[in-house]
Amino acid sequence: MADRIVLNPVSYHGKGAVENIVPELTAHGKKKALVCTDASLLKFGVAQKVTDLLDKAGFAYEVYSDIKPNPTIENVQNGVAAFKKAQADCIVAIGGGSAMDTAKAIGIIAENPEFADVRSLEGVAPTKKHATFTIAVPTTAGTAAEVTINYVITDVEKKRKFVCVDVNDIPEVAVVDPDMMATMPKSLTAATGMDALTHAIEGYITKGHCAISDMFHLEAIRLISHSLRGAVAGCDCGREGMALGQYIAGMGFSNVGLGIVHSMAHGLSALYDTPHGVACAILLPCGLEYNAPVAGKRYRAIGKAMGVDGIDQMDDEAAAKATVAAVKKLSADVGIPADLKGILKEEDVQFLAESAYADACRPGNPRDTSVEEIKALYRSMM
Repeated sequence: MADRIVLNPVSYHGKGAVENIVPELTAHGKKKALVCTDASLLKFGVAQKVTDLLDKAGFAYEVYSDIKPNPTIENVQNGVAAFKKAQADCIVAIGGGSAMDTAKAIGIIAENPEFADVRSLEGVAPTKKHATFTIAVPTTAGTAAEVTINYVITDVEKKRKFVCVDVNDIPEVAVVDPDMMATMPKSLTAATGMDALTHAIEGYITKGHCAISDMFHLEAIRLISHSLRGAVAGCDCGREGMALGQYIAGMGFSNVGLGIVHSMAHGLSALYDTPHGVACAILLPCGLEYNAPVAGKRYRAIGKAMGVDGIDQMDDEAAAKATVAAVKKLSADVGIPADLKGILKEEDVQFLAESAYADACRPGNPRDTSVEEIKALYRSMM
């Protein structure tokens, strides 16, 4: 069976990358943009780094910022209405996964109105047209939504998140500028960074992994492991490493899938509004220990990429344990809690386990699982 790799047609990386936004819009004949961002990025002037460029060039745009940290069906619906009202012909998404995921859904529905019921996009939706021309500008180093064919929306009514997978949603242009990430607080830098590490590690051990995705994921693990502590401390080189590392992780997992850590984390975010990266970071060691009987032989390469001393001289079991320990140490060093105490409630375990089992990420997990086993994993983190 052939392996499929889908990536942005164009991407820009490094300081000053945002200077390419207007030239890309004009080169594609675009006239007016809907700028999708969130209120906090407007308040603190982060989005202004991009809108100032649009203003300077006289490029028309309107701003849509009704986007929650875990974007909802209503956020998407309102965004579609805003896109139509603005009579825009393109989208510029500025933000973390929330803004970019919302923009993806808006762009898909704008071109495929038969999917106006946002729930109909869950899973692999048979859309016919590519989303509205989109330039994605991440302001966090974590989700890699700018390069993935996935987006996640929260169904408030059903208290769950659902994953949408669609090659038609990938932005035509990704602009990954570490200067756009410079104002992230330490807690957000840590959470999004651990999300990126989870992407890389789960992508490396997922059932669908291939030679190309392995290459992406191991380099992403190396970059993130060596950059995250510095990024949290405010080091420029750390931010630059994270900006690139999280993108490379996205190049991989977008094409091969994830696993049980993400399927379990989605429920925590939907039910308790737990930051996605925090949920992933807390669950990652637990997921690695659970998957070790099936995927443990691949942990040596992960540990080596993380810089674990002497791992080549260890047997497979010792190498796997050392790798899990390195993940726990990195997570602790950047201030992530070690468990779900104070978050998870016993009365919600059954619902969360059922939601995790139904999640689109679960089938990619290297070890086959069940609702009962997922319940046990949740309880082990209480």
